[in-house]
Amino acid sequence: MTLRRESADATRPLAILCGGGDFPLSVAQAARRAGRNPLMIGVVGAADKRLEAFPHFWVHMGQIGKLFAGLKAHAIADLVIVGAMTRPEFGDLRLDWGALKRAPGLIPLFRGGDNSLLVGIARVFESEGIRVLGVHEIAPDLLCPAGVWGRRAVSAQARADAEKGAALVGALSPFDAGQGAVVVNGRVVAIEAAEGTDAMLTRVADLRASRRLRFRGRLGVLVKAPKAQQDLRLDMPAVGPATIDGARRAELEGIALAAGRVLIADREAFVRDAKHAGLFVLGMDL
Repeated sequence: MTLRRESADATRPLAILCGGGDFPLSVAQAARRAGRNPLMIGVVGAADKRLEAFPHFWVHMGQIGKLFAGLKAHAIADLVIVGAMTRPEFGDLRLDWGALKRAPGLIPLFRGGDNSLLVGIARVFESEGIRVLGVHEIAPDLLCPAGVWGRRAVSAQARADAEKGAALVGALSPFDAGQGAVVVNGRVVAIEAAEGTDAMLTRVADLRASRRLRFRGRLGVLVKAPKAQQDLRLDMPAVGPATIDGARRAELEGIALAAGRVLIADREAFVRDAKHAGLFVLGMDL
């Protein structure tokens, strides 16, 4: 998907719907540098309380009425959705009256994969007059650039493994599965699904520790890339310190990221951690 470039109009009130991790804060700080003072909406049980350094309010998953009332009260025109959130089932949501009124439109969204759910949620916001933007439109500095970093050189085999992993992620796109894979010497050893990247890397580490995978030394590549036709406003792949630690424990050579289409919350720290872990980081055209 081609990245959209909306007008960075600092006069349009901006809200950030915050899941877990550092990304919501990184986006908020970037917005402030651009002259915007974002309203932070923390999802209870997911978002970090550090967001309270900004104008904010909190919602439980399912409090759609409270969410839209807060957006209206602050005359919000633009919204960014960012941060880790565990996907709920519809029956697990704490529905308020605003959600119950919209239930006929919300229930079908939970019958598909993550991407279809997020696209449907974006349409709900847009039907209320809220423009949904991507992180890359507010904080382009968080995008992975092209190039190679880290202490380890990228071997021809590692590059081939990266390309194979990217082709696999693309081929699985119609099934709305994960955004990552691990390939070792041309062999696909793990595919990300509902468990997420960190759990996938733990699985690879366990397979190596139990000798189910009998590779010797550091081999293989973690590939992170968006699915084909993925709406990058809503679910752009992201990496952070846990990714480095997982790749190290899985005894991989490095990490290959789709340049310009994967988020890194703190690039300097990420590269520093990769060097300390003896990994390469490759931003490539995937």
